Amino acid sequence: MDLCVPATPTNVPEPSRTDPALIRNFCIIAHIDHGKSTLADRMLQLTGVVEQRQMRAQYLDRMDIERERGITIKSQAVRLPWARTDEENGQTHILNMIDTPGHVDFTYEVSRSLAACEGCILLVDAAQGIEAQTLANLYLAMEHDLQIIPVLNKIDLPAAQPEKFAAELANLVGCEPEDVLKVSAKTGVGVDELLDKVVRDVPAPVGVKDAPARAMIFDSVYDAYRGVVTYVKVVDGTLNKRERIRMMSTGAAHELLEIGTNSPEMKAADGLSVGEVGYLITGVKDVRQSKVGDTITQLNKGATEALGGYKDPKPMVFSGLYPLDGSDYPELREALDKLQLNDAALVYEPETSAALGFGFRVGFLGLLHLEVIRERLEREFGLELIATAPNVIYGVTMEDGTEHEVTNPSEFPTGKIAEVQEPVVRATILTPSEFIGAVMELCQNRRGNLLGMDYLSEDRVEIRYTLPLAEVVFDFFDQLKSKTRGYASLDYEPTGEQVADLVKVDILLHGDQVDAFSAICHKDKAYAYGVRLVSKLRELIPRQAFEVPVQAAIGSRVIARETIRAIRKDVLAKCYGGDISRKRKLLEKQKEGKKRMKMVGSVEVPQEAFIAVLSSDSDGDSKGKK
Repeated sequence: MDLCVPATPTNVPEPSRTDPALIRNFCIIAHIDHGKSTLADRMLQLTGVVEQRQMRAQYLDRMDIERERGITIKSQAVRLPWARTDEENGQTHILNMIDTPGHVDFTYEVSRSLAACEGCILLVDAAQGIEAQTLANLYLAMEHDLQIIPVLNKIDLPAAQPEKFAAELANLVGCEPEDVLKVSAKTGVGVDELLDKVVRDVPAPVGVKDAPARAMIFDSVYDAYRGVVTYVKVVDGTLNKRERIRMMSTGAAHELLEIGTNSPEMKAADGLSVGEVGYLITGVKDVRQSKVGDTITQLNKGATEALGGYKDPKPMVFSGLYPLDGSDYPELREALDKLQLNDAALVYEPETSAALGFGFRVGFLGLLHLEVIRERLEREFGLELIATAPNVIYGVTMEDGTEHEVTNPSEFPTGKIAEVQEPVVRATILTPSEFIGAVMELCQNRRGNLLGMDYLSEDRVEIRYTLPLAEVVFDFFDQLKSKTRGYASLDYEPTGEQVADLVKVDILLHGDQVDAFSAICHKDKAYAYGVRLVSKLRELIPRQAFEVPVQAAIGSRVIARETIRAIRKDVLAKCYGGDISRKRKLLEKQKEGKKRMKMVGSVEVPQEAFIAVLSSDSDGDSKGKK
């Protein structure tokens, strides 16, 4: 592989207070797997901040899960020195680059990164073209009024069609096809021209140098040894080491023990001034004291007006997380506290279940988000967890006018219900035109309404639907991929609520309701859900000494039933020969005993049955997200 060599000497002295005119803050946005992290790798090599012997693929992806799955989950900020190659003896500029995730479930990471930048590189795979998340990220960048640099990546692939997709991209951004840069992040072709273009086109940050300091927190992580590490962009003034600072939303005051930049490892400095991006360490161990979107200022003579924060992310999918061992509950609470600092989109509250004990109701942005959080809890904190089937928030209005918000099927009210509201999303699907029929059939089956359809080119179509969120969070993505041979891409955003004919399906075991298996589903699909679950439970629950009915019911009406046969002792074994009445007497005696046992007996559901039923619903449906 023809890797690039550093074009800039690594020993360029960096001024402790960089002139804002020499700073460029930008991020890389793209659909998943279009080469953001590989482009970031080449930039690290070209600017010389990472030595050749230390270099590895996806250098900025630090988590094991990121490296195994080949996806970016956390945004990573890094400071790069760059002198333009088209100028002799040009000044060294400081580029603050943020590598962002591409998956729809991590859009919140992208929007926070965009708020800390003045420009962005919109990256498109030259073999695949524009996809759904490309459009979503472009609209996010336009909302933040950023300078957009369109770039085609992977031009070295045999299947690349740079001319065709350059015209598509130019049409989308509103520029000429020749203005679209063509690079290969793998080999390094065109990356130095891209860095020159960033210096030329991205505006320098604007701020008041002599004003009281104002810095926005755009990310934070928890370090076991140093406490909370906060990532900030300084908008006005200067922050200095050993200075007393104040968090404007909480009013908490701290001393700055360390301040510095990431290039890409932590590098301490005396301070940060206007436009600079870096990190702060205050020694704080309480994770709630460093809130993403908060403004930092000096404790004495600090700013009075905070910067505009971020919109709080709205969880789309809820799932219950319970420890397998009830004594691990405090550890699970502590682990969620620490993860929430690392992932600002995570929300949770305690809940109890008669079947599963103490746990948490956790809100996620999507199924991949749920999967990643669960895996991180199990790996990083050594917890064994059960996750209940994911569901969304419903609004229930009773006939007497009272309203309920339902995040868990067990909260679904009993009594006369006037109407049930369910969340709706606006889905954008990009697909080759040959699969239009299959995609439309899938959306119609999921209670979708067609909003419109546009041809991006003669063989690529953008289809827009409104769909109930509950229909999207299960296996919709998986089905979409299989019906389009993996070519379609999906993006969705919440658009409000709609009235729907929804019912709660309860599972009864020996006449007792098992709350963990309850589900809210559409009336037309309730029967199929009930039949599937009772047949699965019949296989998983061990046979008792008495017959156990497993029923699915809507209210008091049973819609499906299976019976777990009793274990029978052969009471006739000692009875050989003789009159039939002796055998009948023994069988009647056994029958009476079974009847008595049935009245006092209770059925214990083994932990394995919970795991098999609940995880098969969530894991099987999210395979397409991996």
